[in-house]
Amino acid sequence: MKNIALITGASSGIGKELAIEHARHKGDLVIVARRQKELEELKFKLEKEFDIKVKVIAKDLTLAESAKEIYNELKSEGIEIDILINNAGFGGVGKYSEQPWELNEAMIDLNIKALSGLTRIFLPDFIERNSGKIMNVSSIASYMPGPLQSVYFATKAYISSFSNAIAEELSDTNITVSTLLPGVTNTEFLEVSGMNKTSLFQKTISAEKVAKIGYKEMLKGKLNIHSGMTIGHKLLISLLPFTPKKITLKQIRAMHETEN
Repeated sequence: MKNIALITGASSGIGKELAIEHARHKGDLVIVARRQKELEELKFKLEKEFDIKVKVIAKDLTLAESAKEIYNELKSEGIEIDILINNAGFGGVGKYSEQPWELNEAMIDLNIKALSGLTRIFLPDFIERNSGKIMNVSSIASYMPGPLQSVYFATKAYISSFSNAIAEELSDTNITVSTLLPGVTNTEFLEVSGMNKTSLFQKTISAEKVAKIGYKEMLKGKLNIHSGMTIGHKLLISLLPFTPKKITLKQIRAMHETEN
């Protein structure tokens, strides 16, 4: 295998499209998600269409040992990762006081702990050979607090801050760390989380377009990559520093009120 990208959350949405984009560039892949069937179907499609090699790892990344198990499995097979794309994540809509703790705990485990763990376990290899690219998928949600999506928005803020900090730590190397900050993207994520019922998520961009922009800018080593932002989102973010926090919170909450 050559020019190998490891992509989490690759069974659907942005992760799947990023895998397709890497395959178009004739790179081999390690694709990771919980759903074995969807991964195997993607493997068959990519190997047939692009004449590349794809390794499937079906793994629940919310489990603490998963990152180490993935790393050890690849090491035992002599597979060296050139690009790490931490894409896996999920969210949910509702008052924090009413949501099951198990849901938010799993969100933190996947969105924060799995991403941080995979980055930490692969990064020393990147440093040793002084090459490699990391792209962590955050969101424009990282720019603001998210009433009715408090934990999800907070996890994305962590991802952006964490990724930018590591990028600076590695600024004297040939390793780049990019943060992908998509706008509202049309994936099954919206339906699963319930976000598709909110007014904020009525105008979406395709996962394919987000992936194309993200992959292209990652190859350039761009620090923060914005993709799929509507004019409304751009205006909202540009006004954040000048808007009183209480007003911002009320505006964001209104956007997340579900529509019956």
